[in-house]
Amino acid sequence: MVEIMRMTVLASGSKGNSTVVASAETRVLIDAGLSCRELMRRMAIAGEDPAALDAILITHEHQDHVAGLSVLARKLRIPVYFTEPTHRAWVRQMTPRSTITYAKWLERVQQEKEERAARVAAEMAGDDGSGDLDPSALQLVAAAEDAEEETEAAPAKSKADPANLPAVEYFQPGTGFSIGDLLVTPFTTPHDAADPCGFVFESASERQRMAIATDLGYVPPNVKAALKRIDVMLLESNHDLEMLKDGPYPWSVKQRVLSRVGHLSNHATAEFLANEYDGGAEYIVLGHLSEANNAPELALLAAEEAIRERGGLLGNRVLLARQAEPLDPICL
Repeated sequence: MVEIMRMTVLASGSKGNSTVVASAETRVLIDAGLSCRELMRRMAIAGEDPAALDAILITHEHQDHVAGLSVLARKLRIPVYFTEPTHRAWVRQMTPRSTITYAKWLERVQQEKEERAARVAAEMAGDDGSGDLDPSALQLVAAAEDAEEETEAAPAKSKADPANLPAVEYFQPGTGFSIGDLLVTPFTTPHDAADPCGFVFESASERQRMAIATDLGYVPPNVKAALKRIDVMLLESNHDLEMLKDGPYPWSVKQRVLSRVGHLSNHATAEFLANEYDGGAEYIVLGHLSEANNAPELALLAAEEAIRERGGLLGNRVLLARQAEPLDPICL
């Protein structure tokens, strides 16, 4: 049997997310939420060659989706695809912010005043009417100028830009594009990020389709439409409602998770599978499970019961994507 498409979930959860999707000729990485070293290690475990990757696609700028992005992209020298708002948000996130205490600021202001005063005094002391300065005055002026030059040159000596990437490509949700023989259709998702999205991937030759839809506060109509006629679907099942309510998170975080720009619960995912899902997938992969507020058994049970209630669905195998280890590659 000739492999048409492949999905390999390297990691999925609150501590880091990353997935490889491959067609016959093209391999892309969706998100890079682990360190570069850990991503390379997991690709080796899963039998994925990092050197064969053609691009990295980013769903949104949260740290559990971009932690290793800049280092990995530079190491592999491959382009990164963002929406423009997501790229801007990521750059702001990566740009170092210099902070200074009030005491330090006062000290700097006083130092600048003294340097200016020394320069003025040197010029006045050295002016003999001929327009020339005496040697001691020249030394004072030179010292003041050296201090100014060091201050101006300081930014140039800073570290290399951490947001530097080999190449950046922009896409817009709702507008498809191609990478090699892989057709990509991004779709907007409801999440508290700059411009979050999911993806549908389609083999140009065989019309096999895979989708990634995580970090969803709920399942809006556009996401329901995007998840039609999908052969392999990575779908969020983040938390159990009771575990979240009784769990360790502060109330403000619980509210965020439960909001319409938060994450899908096991119950919400099961409702989608029972009422809106078209039943066409060969594999449903449950992802982005919370380690603190979910149990794999609960997520699996809710999804399997939702599918079982529909009776006529065949070939819908439910798998769990893990945080600590890669899932075996799913091949079509």
